[in-house]
Amino acid sequence: MKQIRKISKYNKIPVELTLEEFNEFILPHIPINIRGPRSKIALHKTFNYILKILYTGCQWKSLPIDKNDKGSPEIHYTTIFRTYKRWTSLGFHMKIFENSVMKLDIHGLLDLMIAHGDGTLTVAKKGGDCLGYSGHKHSKGEKTVAFVDRNGNVVAPFTTAPGNRHETKMFVDAFSHLKRILKKIGKSFSGIIISLDSAYDSLENRKKIFNSGMIPNIKENPRNRKTIKRGRKRIYSEAIFEERFSTVERSFAWEDKFKRLLLRFERINQHHFGMKLIAYTMINLRHFCL
Repeated sequence: MKQIRKISKYNKIPVELTLEEFNEFILPHIPINIRGPRSKIALHKTFNYILKILYTGCQWKSLPIDKNDKGSPEIHYTTIFRTYKRWTSLGFHMKIFENSVMKLDIHGLLDLMIAHGDGTLTVAKKGGDCLGYSGHKHSKGEKTVAFVDRNGNVVAPFTTAPGNRHETKMFVDAFSHLKRILKKIGKSFSGIIISLDSAYDSLENRKKIFNSGMIPNIKENPRNRKTIKRGRKRIYSEAIFEERFSTVERSFAWEDKFKRLLLRFERINQHHFGMKLIAYTMINLRHFCL
């Protein structure tokens, strides 16, 4: 059985996988070419090259590639990029992410008593699709809404939208993806507390959570209200809300370890989102990679 490290905020997030780790967590989900020439290098090495791009943030053409016996690069950087693009189109990155969540559940490392959700904006300097200007951040970029458990493991990072779209409208899709993941790992919805900030405070969002058997813990947005709203007070615990700063905010800080995600350089949204999924997979695999 694979050795598991003790849950700790000091667990290092892997930026390179050994052959054993690659064979266990990544290889079973890689789409294999039936036709065409085989790769000049092992798939394990190709994946680590992509991790190096993600971790260092360098350009594809600046990727440090090992030399072969003749003293020339063992593979061209465009071949690695084409492999990454093909894997993205075939849903490979989503599969390895979902597998990492299932691994956490199998080993009892998921604490879904409370699920914290929040959005993050990635600034785009080179343009591309799925972009919008955020007046709050004063920059043009793309938003992502993610859910994490109480241990900072990413459970559902599935919703992206232009930076000018309000996060309240993104919640419905993000919540649907969260439920899909919970169904896949066999978790019951009943009693799970969904903790969100005041940006998600709306009647529609609260009804979505209640109708699924979950409990909303959303900080109320006064919306310039001058008097206290009449009626029964909504369920809200400040202690649960404050827990988000050691969970979802910390997970976003771990994401910043991967320099490729600090700014969006990919013009195609799916290529950038694929990088995010790999980063979230590495965050979840920190318990297994020594």
